[in-house]
Amino acid sequence: MVLSMDRWRGKIAVVTGASSGIGAGIARRLVEEGLLVVGIARRSDLIDKMALELSDKKGKLYSYKADISKGEEVKLAFQWIIENLGPVQVLVNNAGIHYRQTLLDGDPENWKKTLDVNVLALCIATQEATKMMRKIDAEGHVFHINSIGGHSVANLPNMDIYSATKFAVTALTETLRRELQQIKSKIRITSISPGAVDTPIFDEKTRNSQAFNDLIGKHMLQPEDIADAIVYVLSTPPHVQVHELTIKPLNEVL
Repeated sequence: MVLSMDRWRGKIAVVTGASSGIGAGIARRLVEEGLLVVGIARRSDLIDKMALELSDKKGKLYSYKADISKGEEVKLAFQWIIENLGPVQVLVNNAGIHYRQTLLDGDPENWKKTLDVNVLALCIATQEATKMMRKIDAEGHVFHINSIGGHSVANLPNMDIYSATKFAVTALTETLRRELQQIKSKIRITSISPGAVDTPIFDEKTRNSQAFNDLIGKHMLQPEDIADAIVYVLSTPPHVQVHELTIKPLNEVL
């Protein structure tokens, strides 16, 4: 199998939640690989700052300020992209939140916000991007940044509905694959399921808990590791479907 990013250079990619963590790492790497990347986030100023740092790279980074939990703002973002840059051919559904509460005592409003970001925004962004890909009959790729928590429930405190939303992402990945197969589409779909990644989603209380250290150990993945995985999958030939890619730090118990 020959790996190459050549066919993606100059193409438009969208990364949600691109202002920090995994999203920032992916956006940065795709720009370095020569793609035109639109980072969508509420803190668009952080993306603008990163764009300046990447100004000498092969690709280019654009920022778009939006609250991904609001469906209409997601749709407006894709409208801006098609009007100003062109059709999207790579979508990375990265945005995700976790309030770290319990099911017994958690705030239902926070559960709703988690569902809005982790599930519904992913569905809306996927719908908008694949509309563009299908309209031009293009080879395209959709990535869902999932979690090992989308395949089993970790024995960690305050998980509330987080794993439930990631189990939904696992099901949505397979549903989309089947729908694309039924219409004989050139679009590929990949779920990336990391173990623990060193990002702000883990607060200090969680990091210092005994349960966390027992399961995770001393080492966590870095955002760059997930970016490498995205590039690997994009580099595979068009006939290769990497449906699920699980990445764990060495010695993680989960």
